[in-house]
Amino acid sequence: MLIHPMPDPVAIHLGPVAIHWYGLMYVLAFALFITLGRVRIKQPHIAAQLWRKEDLDDMLFYGMLGVVIGGRLGEVLFYDPVKYFSDPIEIFKVWHGGMSFHGGFIGVLIAMSLWARKAGRNILDVYDFIAPLVPLGYAAGRLGNFINAELPGRVVADQSLPWAMLWPDNSFPLHPNPIFLQGLRHPSPIYQMLIDGLLVFVILWLFSRKERPRLAVGAFYTLLYGCARFFTEYFRTPDWEREILGVPITSGQALSLPMIVGGIAMLVWAYKVNQRGAAPTVPRAEPAKSA
Repeated sequence: MLIHPMPDPVAIHLGPVAIHWYGLMYVLAFALFITLGRVRIKQPHIAAQLWRKEDLDDMLFYGMLGVVIGGRLGEVLFYDPVKYFSDPIEIFKVWHGGMSFHGGFIGVLIAMSLWARKAGRNILDVYDFIAPLVPLGYAAGRLGNFINAELPGRVVADQSLPWAMLWPDNSFPLHPNPIFLQGLRHPSPIYQMLIDGLLVFVILWLFSRKERPRLAVGAFYTLLYGCARFFTEYFRTPDWEREILGVPITSGQALSLPMIVGGIAMLVWAYKVNQRGAAPTVPRAEPAKSA
């Protein structure tokens, strides 16, 4: 039998300043975005579109705003509006965890649309470029959820499952005498880190290494994540669950279904239209340096 390790959610104490593991996972996610992005701009079919390192830095700023604002608003609106509207200050305490991927996804799409307009880029090329840079950042976020003892899994049917674990109820203090949820449970954040994050990254990275029709990479990520999340939701205690036509469906599955349908539709469109759409054919002028 395993027991959740219950690490201190604060990684570093600097007097009155506390640096949380959850926040560090976001730093790691943004660092992975830059690192993978620099590899991606060297790929021949991407280099032909004249991407620059400065574009990465600029997109990261917009992406950070999209992730944080969209992710938090998604958590508030999609999952627990009663809790947050009864205590609005809690909305701003992002270090406590509670960020919706689907909200962050929408936030990033909006942020990248704004950046594309500013930079004179085709928005579909931007989506294709950033899609393979996202899954490992998502995986880092799920590791942060695990450290915070968030997103407990469902009780396992076979209590002898080697990796099933006792999960602490984080609505109570975790130290020194934690209160555990009933039954051994699936470590669902780890499942989502490995499947929704790492596995999706490997498949998408391999797919994106070759020239694809415009929007195909972005659409494939949307489809892959939607399918992966729909599957891993079966192991996670749902925020809410409803029956639709007699079939139980969780909140995460309900939010992933539009991604699956939309991903399929966009892939069909991308391959039917079959246009790469082209990036600038001449280098953009460098900004003038001040004297």
